[in-house]
Amino acid sequence: MKKLITVVVLLVLALAGWWFSGPYLTVHGLATAIEQRDTSRLERYVDFPRVRVSLRAQISDYLVRQAGPGVAESPFGALLYGLGGQLGGAAVDTMITPMGIGALLQGHVLYKRGRNELQGGDAYGATEPAQPLKEARHRFERLDRFVVDVDRGPAEPPLQVVLEPQGLRWRVVDLRNAIPAPHP
Repeated sequence: MKKLITVVVLLVLALAGWWFSGPYLTVHGLATAIEQRDTSRLERYVDFPRVRVSLRAQISDYLVRQAGPGVAESPFGALLYGLGGQLGGAAVDTMITPMGIGALLQGHVLYKRGRNELQGGDAYGATEPAQPLKEARHRFERLDRFVVDVDRGPAEPPLQVVLEPQGLRWRVVDLRNAIPAPHP
């Protein structure tokens, strides 16, 4: 009987260890994939369809807030709002894919090369890798939701990268505060 209890306790501890270490392993894998510009590996850590849906909703909310209360009532305002929503959705659909993220990372390389931010100061050397998660803060929001706060500077709230379990893995399912708040 004691052996059975010991086995059950060890199994529960192993399961808890796996559960609570999962998000940290995902964040580490995500950071490594970004640093190495490995877009195919990003698919393992990011649920792109859910992130796209979330960003489309944020863009729609942003457009409504920017337009003001009376714009949607006029036919011209409704047309502009619809067109803006479609353009924003198309941009999200294009950029929030492994290929879109790869293009952003290549843009990062060109930006770093243009600013002469190279490893070892060698003109032909590699650029400094992108490390957006280096100074990030991590926390469990709930038992099934993990949030990574990425600081974007003093003027903006941190970008919140939300992870949730999917099967045996934790994956990025949402980006909060990705769209700036409208200024009055």
